[in-house]
Amino acid sequence: MVDVPPSGSPDPVSPPASSPPAPIPGAPEQVSGGVTAAEVTPDAVPPFPAEHVQTVAPVPGRRSALRRWLPLTGAITLIAAAAIGMLVFLGYSMGLTGLAIGLTAAILPVPLFAGAFAWLDRYEPEPVKYLVFCFAWGAAVATAVALAVNTGASWLFDRFGLPEALVAVLVAPFIEESMKAAGPMLLFWRRRAEWSGITDGIVYCGLSALGFAMVENVLYLGGHGYAAGAEEYGPATGLTNVFMIFIVRILFSGFAHPLFTAMTGIGLGISARSADRHMRWLAPIGGLLLAMILHGTFNLLPTLTEATGESLIMLYGYLGFMVPFFFVVVGFAIALRSWEGRLTERVLDLYVRTGWFAPPEVAALGSLGRRHSARQWAKRVAGPAGGKAMSSFQFAATRLAILRDGMQRGLAGDPREMEKATVEERELLAAVTGYRAVFAGRDPQTPPAWWDGQMYRIAFPDGVVHTVAPPAEPVMPVPVRLPPPMPVYAGVWGHPGYGAPGGPSGYGQPGGPPAGQSPYGPVPPQYPGPQYPGHYPGQHYPGQQYPPPPPPYK
Repeated sequence: MVDVPPSGSPDPVSPPASSPPAPIPGAPEQVSGGVTAAEVTPDAVPPFPAEHVQTVAPVPGRRSALRRWLPLTGAITLIAAAAIGMLVFLGYSMGLTGLAIGLTAAILPVPLFAGAFAWLDRYEPEPVKYLVFCFAWGAAVATAVALAVNTGASWLFDRFGLPEALVAVLVAPFIEESMKAAGPMLLFWRRRAEWSGITDGIVYCGLSALGFAMVENVLYLGGHGYAAGAEEYGPATGLTNVFMIFIVRILFSGFAHPLFTAMTGIGLGISARSADRHMRWLAPIGGLLLAMILHGTFNLLPTLTEATGESLIMLYGYLGFMVPFFFVVVGFAIALRSWEGRLTERVLDLYVRTGWFAPPEVAALGSLGRRHSARQWAKRVAGPAGGKAMSSFQFAATRLAILRDGMQRGLAGDPREMEKATVEERELLAAVTGYRAVFAGRDPQTPPAWWDGQMYRIAFPDGVVHTVAPPAEPVMPVPVRLPPPMPVYAGVWGHPGYGAPGGPSGYGQPGGPPAGQSPYGPVPPQYPGPQYPGHYPGQHYPGQQYPPPPPPYK
């Protein structure tokens, strides 16, 4: 693995105990700490000293505490009120026994579906509080509003002499899909940074639909199932109804609500990763319309079956369309998960060429199996702290890849967004360096080695340091170290005037070790390294050249 000491640390392997790795928002095993925003300046050098890094970049013009907490308080109050109202309504309409039986049966499939969404979101797990918010929104707010609107529509249709079955085809898809998507859309509006792609959209919207389906199943299982059967024929009939409804609504069609609302999630995910202004608006609208059409089509099947008496309509529609479409979407989600998992290999290769990552580190991020092996290796050589640091290292590296991919796509279009992205990039690089220092260089069975951005320098048993070209397929782990911090670059990546005199300073700092020395000892004469036209303004490292920065964004 790569071994980079925190800047200012005298020990190139073991960081000071008082300088833990910089925390990343949402990462596992966060460590509190940091300083004011003024101390994280463009002149600072990544890797920053861990004690001088504040990973949550301050936003200019940040709102007051009242304005920041008021929307959150309003959302929590709305969800709580809707949940209480739904419990009171369900308890009153079906009785406490029916509510208890229906709730128990409806909760059974929830862990399975929630686990599937968590599995889909393994590469860059979303904050639990936002996942809970989406589930609670669907279970409380969406069901309460949809129940009120559907009940009112049934009354109006009956008054005007229209078939009540039309409510399930014309009204329910519109109001239910709109309300299930409202919570994730609110999150998309207020917490845009938490949307890194289509997978996030599927997870957020799928959990909202899962909460909605759970409460709707309580109504069917406890009300139409147990309460209705027990009132007419006794508890045995009620339990039989619960069993039959459970098979039809949960085993056969439990995927329906998450499947429909996932279309809206796909649209929101496309919008989150698109730099085109029109696509940002059209993709969510198109996804929502597709969700409504699918929902209405699914509800139309039993309506036509009941109206015509042809049971084959439901059978053919279910087996010929809904089930195949479900497997197509599942296959798409799995393929997308694998594609997003390899995003780190595609994007972080740029940081490999500029000396921030070693090839084995990036190769170890390409799949969940490799990530697990890396965590096990780090735990073996550095103990439990090493395994936790590796987990946080992987999370930070994934966030860095997503951030850089967004910058290359042009998502940070205006100067203010570009400045925020650049600050976050520096913070992530600092955090990666701090986490790496916990486990790198701890394996006594491997020789010292360094990575300069293009070649390895490996100390052989005879004491001679040789330059070795990297293999075509990087292996993991290779215990290598990176060169010292990179020099000053004028300007900000992606901004006009990059490298121009007088521009804002970028990464780097003046000064360095004594002549002929690096933080790891004498610099051997055979270390060529990629040539960088320039050096530190003050002292520099004779014989130590630096790789160029990543190219500007296009």
